[in-house]
Amino acid sequence: MKDKAFLRKQVLEHLRLYSDLGVRWMRAPEPRRKSAPRKPESQRSAAPPVAMADTRPAAAKIAVNASMFDVVPSSDESLDAIRKELGDCRRCKLAPTRTNIVFGAGNPHADLMFVGEAPGADEDEQGLPFVGRAGQLLTKIIESTGMRRDDVYICNILKCRPPGNRNPETDEIASCEQFLFRQIAAVKPKIICALGAFGAQTLLRTTQPIGRLRGQLIDYRGAKLVATFHPAYLLRNPIEKRKVWEDMQIVRNYLLSIQAANSTK
Repeated sequence: MKDKAFLRKQVLEHLRLYSDLGVRWMRAPEPRRKSAPRKPESQRSAAPPVAMADTRPAAAKIAVNASMFDVVPSSDESLDAIRKELGDCRRCKLAPTRTNIVFGAGNPHADLMFVGEAPGADEDEQGLPFVGRAGQLLTKIIESTGMRRDDVYICNILKCRPPGNRNPETDEIASCEQFLFRQIAAVKPKIICALGAFGAQTLLRTTQPIGRLRGQLIDYRGAKLVATFHPAYLLRNPIEKRKVWEDMQIVRNYLLSIQAANSTK
C-alpha cells in the first residue's frame, strides 16, 4: 500500500509540473513492432564484424572531455565586490544605449544558477534579470521543481540590453563574460542551467545548437550544467515546453541526489 501511495504521489507531482509549464497533451508511445522470426543457425551466413560509429549526442561527447574547460579556483570574492568593479561599465558599445546595468539577482549561495543571454526591455528598465513575460515563465519553471525564485541565482551573459533585443555580438560577449565567470565562482552553484543558445554556447565554448546540447548533465567548472530552451523561445513555441520540463527533471533529480547523499553522511 505504501508503494502504491508513493507511486500515486509521484504521478501527481509529474502532472502538476506539466500543468505549471503549460503542457496540455503528451504523445502516446508507439506500439512495439514484432520482430521478424530469426533464421535457424544453419541458414545464417557469416558476416564480417562491422565497426560501430560513435553515435553519442554532441553534449555527451563534451561531457567526457571535461578538461576543455578552464578551471576556476575557489574564490572568496563576493558578488558585491564584482558588481562594484563592474561599476558604470563602458567596456563595450552597449553602454550608450542602455538604461540600467542588469547584474544579477537571487540567492548569492544558490545550489542552482540560471544563465540567460541578455536583458530585454523590462529588465533594462528595472535593472533586474528576467522580469518580463519570459521572466514570469521562468518563475513558473523554477516553482515547478519545488523551489522558489529566491532560492536560485539568475543572471545573463551580457549585463546590458542590446538595441532592439538583437543577439549578443562576439565583442560584447568578450567584454562581459569575465564578470559572469566570476559570478559563477562567487556563487559556487551545484548546477547551472543555461537558458538558450547564447547562454549554453558561451559557457561551453561550442557552436553546437541548443537542440543538441540540451538533455545532458555536463561537467562544468567543478559543477554540472544543463542547457535548455530560453523562456522567450517557449513563448513563441509553446510546444517545446515539454522538453524544458524534461531538462528541469534532470536538474531536480541531480539536486535531490546531492541532498540524499548529504543526509547519509
